[in-house]
Amino acid sequence: MKVLLQHMGGGRILGRCLAVIAAVVLAIPAQVTPAEAQERVQRRNLFDMLFGGGRRYIDERPAVEPAPRRQRQQQQRRRSRASETRSSPRKPAQPPAPAKPAAVAKLDNARQILVVGDFLAAGLGDQLAVAFEQSPGVAVTEKSNGSSGLVRQDYYNWPQELPGIIDAVKPALVVVMIGSNDRQEMRFGGSSEMFPSDAWFAEYERRVQEYARIIRDRQLPLLWVGLPSFQSPSMMADAVKLNGVYRAQVEKVGGEFVDIWEGFVDEEGKFIATGSDMNGQQARLRGSDGINFTTAGKRKLAFFVEKYARRHVGDMASPDLVTLDADSLPDLKTLPPSPTSAIPVQPISVMDPDLDGGNELLGAAPPPAPIVETPRDMLAKRGELPPAPKGRIDDYQRSTLR
Repeated sequence: MKVLLQHMGGGRILGRCLAVIAAVVLAIPAQVTPAEAQERVQRRNLFDMLFGGGRRYIDERPAVEPAPRRQRQQQQRRRSRASETRSSPRKPAQPPAPAKPAAVAKLDNARQILVVGDFLAAGLGDQLAVAFEQSPGVAVTEKSNGSSGLVRQDYYNWPQELPGIIDAVKPALVVVMIGSNDRQEMRFGGSSEMFPSDAWFAEYERRVQEYARIIRDRQLPLLWVGLPSFQSPSMMADAVKLNGVYRAQVEKVGGEFVDIWEGFVDEEGKFIATGSDMNGQQARLRGSDGINFTTAGKRKLAFFVEKYARRHVGDMASPDLVTLDADSLPDLKTLPPSPTSAIPVQPISVMDPDLDGGNELLGAAPPPAPIVETPRDMLAKRGELPPAPKGRIDDYQRSTLR
């Protein structure tokens, strides 16, 4: 019985403790403020203070992690740049680059330069037009076919097409650049020959001469531009052989061969992709394929041809060429009538010595005084001796008188 009462007493004490704790908890206001609602971590209550817990609470301030080193360095650089910008004086504005002069209008009687050939001729024609864009007396017309050549006449037959082109353009000079597509099989006479057999070259020489004669038979100057070097060693060797054919056959009919080889190789004769442009500055001249030209390369190519072309077009290539018509003549002012216009004018001979108001030439001077000859001059010029002094043994007058 005593044990039971003790047990019941302990239970009452425990119950009273729990009642006190519950009353304290209920006494804490249940309203949550907006600031507490925004907190990501709960605040500790009385229960947590008495019994503890493993969670972190807002009153435990987290340690501030330092910014990464790279981020601090970037911020420091930005601050230093801003301070330099504020302290350093402003640089003067750079003047704009000079505008490229506009191409002048061509005259109605401008001399035409016709450029024909394959894809290399297309680039040559474009930059040759740039070379003469300030010359009103010269115009450049480009009529090329990029995939054409002298081998595949079934694709594009130049001997049939060229006469019509010449008759339509009426050029004063014809420039030809062709052959880059011709290293292939050629069919003629019912058979085919592979490049570079002897029969292939014999037929190719005939076709080159035929092409050149179509131009020369019309009494037109002909400039045949040779092939450049190529990055491929085999193409480069073949280009040398083809240039030999062009030079020989074109010169036979009275044309000129324009050799551009040295402009696109180095001192050892090797292919170069970068070299001196027409102004002597280093520039990229050839494309990545080792065949095509860049814009700087095309301009250098046209520079070689331009020197020959200017000899044929003559003064028409001058940028100061003007036409003498009513639009270009200055205004003429009417002069008042001359007061002596009623006096008849007597014709005067251009041989009249008094035409200029005198009978002496302009800048005339009085004649020089007579020159007295010395005894030496008399002896040297006429072999005469001066008269001997009187009383000397060779005074012949004295001897005669005696």
